[in-house]
Amino acid sequence: MLKINSAANMRFFPAATRYPIEFAFLALLVVFLPAFEAPKNIFWAAYVIAWMVNRVKDKDFGGKWQTWDTLIILWIASGYIVAAFAGLKHEEWLGAHDILRYGSIFWLVMRGRYADAQLRWLLGAIILSTLVTLGMGFWQFYVSHTKNSLQLHSVGHVNHSAIYLAMVFGAALFWLLAAGRTASGALRALLLAAIGLITLALFVAESRAAAGMALLLALCIGFIWLPKSKAPLLIMTVVAIALIGGSLFFNARLVEKTRGTIESNLAFAERPEIWNVAIEAWRQYPLFGVGMDNFNQIGKHLQGWVEARGASFEHKRYVTQGHGHSLYFNTLAERGAFGLSIVLAVLAYWAYCLVRRWPSKTDDDTHWLLWGGAFSAWFITVGVGTFNTTLHHEHAILAVLLLGFWLSHEAGRASKA
Repeated sequence: MLKINSAANMRFFPAATRYPIEFAFLALLVVFLPAFEAPKNIFWAAYVIAWMVNRVKDKDFGGKWQTWDTLIILWIASGYIVAAFAGLKHEEWLGAHDILRYGSIFWLVMRGRYADAQLRWLLGAIILSTLVTLGMGFWQFYVSHTKNSLQLHSVGHVNHSAIYLAMVFGAALFWLLAAGRTASGALRALLLAAIGLITLALFVAESRAAAGMALLLALCIGFIWLPKSKAPLLIMTVVAIALIGGSLFFNARLVEKTRGTIESNLAFAERPEIWNVAIEAWRQYPLFGVGMDNFNQIGKHLQGWVEARGASFEHKRYVTQGHGHSLYFNTLAERGAFGLSIVLAVLAYWAYCLVRRWPSKTDDDTHWLLWGGAFSAWFITVGVGTFNTTLHHEHAILAVLLLGFWLSHEAGRASKA
């Protein structure tokens, strides 16, 4: 009979791995996250079951109740509360399951108190699996022509794939800076490959928000690194200028796309018109919205809502889409003021924790690289979220994994203090 906490024949993972079967399920979830849908869901369920079995058996659930625990409970519950009171009835209950999935992963990883070696292993698996899946994406786009844009297979749409890539870019860059001199040659090669290929992919993907925020993230990382060295900021500034200048000189597809949208008076790719739709939905259902994953149903009712409040319906002011193309407008429309307040509270407390535990010059490499992963996830989620719907499905799972790794490390440090 398989023992959930058996350590037999698990030498592939870090030495002295606690709960190796549980860790294996988490590792497999990480590996399949950007690549395949079914295995990802199977290993999520297996990880949750293994985690609960181990913690019930050992009566160890990761320490005292904290602010994050309350926020996660409210976050998960908010999706189902919204579903119960949603203004439109379609897929609101299925939509709420998305928060359950990434919220439960976040909660268990945060309380897992995994060893630093395990957390570094998992972060490495994220980077490596992203590179492998990105290779598949390049093949499908350039060789087999089975995709009309560069995508990570399970993540899907080019903008969502770009969000995922931008987070991994930041995590890899932080790791390279934190452990570049002490890391093995293979690890340095992996990190440099990730940084280079993801930079290329972001320009090929033509996601202006993700590419722009990734470059801004690199500069921010350079500023953060100033207490330890001035060289990274100088290098990243030169690289950013070279990338922008080279793109303009060679008229890269991203530049061509931007120029075309400006000439067509579509510089924001119809975002204002999509956001007008979100605002109309919020006006109709201000507290709980239309329900998660119901944004695509708004168009059926839009004209009636506008005219019911005595306004003239002007078609050019509205563009209906499957989602709000903004974390904030999409959440406002689908979850109302109630749901948006929960999301903003999570993002605000995330930022507070990052600032409160800002790494010092004397902190070890592991603290720097895990804090950097959490910072990158927050920066991309908040920044790209202005123009694209972040905190959603695969890139939401990636964001909470990076945050959970750091908080798990912090809990381990606190227990040793």
